[in-house]
Amino acid sequence: MNKQSYDQLKEAVYYEKLENGLQVYVLPKHGFSKTFAIFTTNYGSIDNEFVPLGEDSYTRVPDGIAHFLEHKLFEKEDGDVFFKFGEKGAFTNAFTSFTRTAYLFSSTSNVEENLETLVDFVQEPYFTEETVEKEKGIIGQEIQMYDDDADFRVYFGAIENMYHHHPVKIDIAGTVESIADIDKDLLYLCYNTFYHPSNMVLFIVGNVDPKQAINQVRDNQAKKTFAPAKPVKRHFPEEPKSVAVPKKTLKFPVQIAKNLVAIKEDIGLLRGIDAVKHEMTADIMLELLFGTTSDAYLELYDQGVIDDSFGFDYSLQDSFSFVLIGGDAKDPDLQERKIKETLENALVTGFKEADLELIKRKKMGQFLRSLNSPEFIANQFSQYIFEDASLFDILPAIESVTVADVEAFLKRIYLEDRVTTFQIVPE
Repeated sequence: MNKQSYDQLKEAVYYEKLENGLQVYVLPKHGFSKTFAIFTTNYGSIDNEFVPLGEDSYTRVPDGIAHFLEHKLFEKEDGDVFFKFGEKGAFTNAFTSFTRTAYLFSSTSNVEENLETLVDFVQEPYFTEETVEKEKGIIGQEIQMYDDDADFRVYFGAIENMYHHHPVKIDIAGTVESIADIDKDLLYLCYNTFYHPSNMVLFIVGNVDPKQAINQVRDNQAKKTFAPAKPVKRHFPEEPKSVAVPKKTLKFPVQIAKNLVAIKEDIGLLRGIDAVKHEMTADIMLELLFGTTSDAYLELYDQGVIDDSFGFDYSLQDSFSFVLIGGDAKDPDLQERKIKETLENALVTGFKEADLELIKRKKMGQFLRSLNSPEFIANQFSQYIFEDASLFDILPAIESVTVADVEAFLKRIYLEDRVTTFQIVPE
């Protein structure tokens, strides 16, 4: 068992890479009543073309299969795993993102039993043709529900505008048509490739003894047999740097229009502290320009161009990254124009050192407060591990961001052919 201390934050993480490749991390939080564990595989909705474990050539699987697999793992021959966690007083859930699939539980008691259940149910797949067919109806309804959600439509509409071929433009759940092609053999194919322990991380945070927790997981894994580990080979299509569609408007049954300006980034592969600093630089730049204390936000809010729904987001993954800015709008074209004017003006005027330091202190305060949340720690830690970084790299990364970094970031991303707008307007 290894130990990594973070003296500035008074935290320590214990970890061990087991013989089968599974990485286990434990962050003890003495005085906390809740324990949170998350079991994550480096597999998301964009991984639809890969070399299956034990094979030599690439295969293409139906869109939405990672999300479908997440649903199916909870169902076992003897019933639903949700009931098993419930009997032990635990809350359980799961999620699939573009790049990750995670299973989790939180509880204040029976932590050892719940940890055993978490690891076992994820590592014991049970798929039959009957249950797979039944699930298609359930997920089909979920897909249709999201299709009726205006916020979801504007979010994915902006991503679809940005990308020509990359699978990030495909709905995480797939389509009713694509999931119709999923069968139990395809589920086992994906499961055996991406749910190998060497492609997974288990993170536990709470009032737990690190040695005891890691010993428990080691003993659990020693009872199971897995195929020899191999790095997963994934394929993504060649993606042009420019956006696919400069602007698109969709009529929809809404009371007020929605507007999103998206900026497609071409940064290549960033790992470790470089990735964390890049992410923090983007976040600080957006906060400086569009945060609730920024000049643009206050002016546009007073003018009624934006409301409380206005916001921004930056996503950075291995094969894609982008910025989203926008919200509800009485006049979506005016909001789009004002967002672009704010970005263009900043290219000319630059940023002030005093404003940057204020935002950095705000970001550092938010981060330190978030360390009181086991859920935040577990979710974020698991994400950064797959990027060869640590959650605890965030604080030094924020501290290191300079005015020159922020200005360079804006100049590099804000190019005419990288910007697109997606709007939803009332029918």
